[in-house]
Amino acid sequence: MKAKKKLMKTSMYKKQKRAFSLLELMVVILILGLLAGLVLPNITGKSEEAKRKLTCVQIKNLSETIKLFKVDNGRYPLTEEGLEALITNPDPEDLSSYPDSPYLADGRLPKDSWGHKYIYALTDGVFEIMSFGADGKEGGKKENKDILFSKCR
Repeated sequence: MKAKKKLMKTSMYKKQKRAFSLLELMVVILILGLLAGLVLPNITGKSEEAKRKLTCVQIKNLSETIKLFKVDNGRYPLTEEGLEALITNPDPEDLSSYPDSPYLADGRLPKDSWGHKYIYALTDGVFEIMSFGADGKEGGKKENKDILFSKCR
């Protein structure tokens, strides 16, 4: 009989011991909160940084295409012609060496990481390609800062 009572007490003790105490749960929650506080700020800024880097890569690719345009046609596209000159021949009489197919494989101009059109300008024989950043407006700071081809090197 004593052995049976002892067995019952041991099995009851084991059943009670399976649950976490309130103190143990509070410690776990505190540790998770500290980890989240340390890790999340480092992760949140990375997506905007990645978008800016991707935009720079796209601008560099566009610049190579513009250089190919110059090799074929003897000049860069004019500011008025813009990047659309990579899709269709803006002046068939002046640009007789323009290829039959567009310079961009899919025949469409890429957009920056925020879905805005790239801006192209030619000044004194030097071209600039730019994105106005997240807000799509000229100027700005941080994620809204303009991204220029001349600064992407």
